[in-house]
Amino acid sequence: MENIDLVIILTTAFLGSFGHCIGMCGGIVVAYSSSKIDETDSYFRQTFAHLSYNLGRVTTYAFIGALFGLLGQALSFTPTTKGILFIITGLLMLLAGLSLLGKLNFLNKLEVSFSKYPWYQNIFRKLIGSKSFGSFYLLGVLNGMIPCGLVYSFAIMAATTASPLWGAVVMASFGLATIPALFFLGFVTKFLQQGTLRGTMMKIAALLVVFYGVFTLYKGYNFVANPEKMQAMMESMRETPKSGKCGGMKCAPGKCG
Repeated sequence: MENIDLVIILTTAFLGSFGHCIGMCGGIVVAYSSSKIDETDSYFRQTFAHLSYNLGRVTTYAFIGALFGLLGQALSFTPTTKGILFIITGLLMLLAGLSLLGKLNFLNKLEVSFSKYPWYQNIFRKLIGSKSFGSFYLLGVLNGMIPCGLVYSFAIMAATTASPLWGAVVMASFGLATIPALFFLGFVTKFLQQGTLRGTMMKIAALLVVFYGVFTLYKGYNFVANPEKMQAMMESMRETPKSGKCGGMKCAPGKCG
């Protein structure tokens, strides 16, 4: 995974969390903050409770990323199929970016709420009624299962890594970057929900998603148009750089020819 990928993932997720994630998950954060956390609780307990919840979300996202990375590994068996996977990802990212800008209804159609299902309601009620730290963590795990357009977009991105490990890293990075907005939501709810701030953050995040979509399409085109060249480049990147005949070790004078 290239450095630019990780930078865009972190930046987009962070900015998007102030708009899309607060709209999607903000209600749950406010709900558990008001019912599971008392005003008399120590600052340490409140902080650890919020962290437990968010780490639960990240755990689910990492698991999803590993699954999609495994799927990508199965599909990306040649440079051409890897290129096709990149192209599909790029198109989905473009659709997601245009949806975040309000130009399409793509994300809304994907985001089917689980809250109407009895199994989800039963588990949610049990967890919201408990004040143990474990219940905060499990509530985050449950929240991470809620279908979300941004989660779908980054999950597809995780598939392009063709690696369960790196797929998990992509999704875990996404989850970690969304923590600040949701973590401080209970303390600065009015500030984070201001229309102007959220609108600005969403526009910047959407433009980054569009940019990354175009960048991914370009990578996909290169893989499809020049499979041999891209395969050679990938193999050269996997090789350990060596210097001289001594395999990168510092040679004694006159020994390396």
